[in-house]
Amino acid sequence: MKKTVLIILLSFSFYGFTQDVKYGVRGGYNISNLDFEGTSTMENKHRNSIYIGFFGDIRFSKTVSLVPELQFSAEGAKVEAYHLDYIQAPILFKFRLSEKIRFALGPQVGLKINKVDDVAKNMGYSGIAGIEYKLSHMLFADLRYTYGITNVFDDYLPFEAKNTNIQIGVGYKF
Repeated sequence: MKKTVLIILLSFSFYGFTQDVKYGVRGGYNISNLDFEGTSTMENKHRNSIYIGFFGDIRFSKTVSLVPELQFSAEGAKVEAYHLDYIQAPILFKFRLSEKIRFALGPQVGLKINKVDDVAKNMGYSGIAGIEYKLSHMLFADLRYTYGITNVFDDYLPFEAKNTNIQIGVGYKF
């Protein structure tokens, strides 16, 4: 009997929690660059590209939510040898500042795709800060800044660089 009551209570708790989960897609424009330690060994220009992905928005309260995402993001520098494309998994905490504005902060892990046996590491770790503006009930615009925590290049190389990225985009919640 105790197990039955516990299962029923957990079911209602889970049902109540999942009512505040929304899913959506987002995409937009990337402006990325490599931030070299010391002087760069090349002409270091930014790379303009795209990102696209999907997310879940888990509301804990009216003001705080957890937003795990999965996205493709083309980053790196303009020189083709330093094009770094990633499948990334940001986990953001979003804080409601007003009816239309939310602030985001969190970590991100990225898996490099499309190139093998180059001088870049296969995994990248970053920190993200961003702001989101609600355009309608389902549509929003956002701006994010991502700064790499780890060196992009293999450890045996004599130079280090970190990925920096600005994302400007829109999203749609289902």
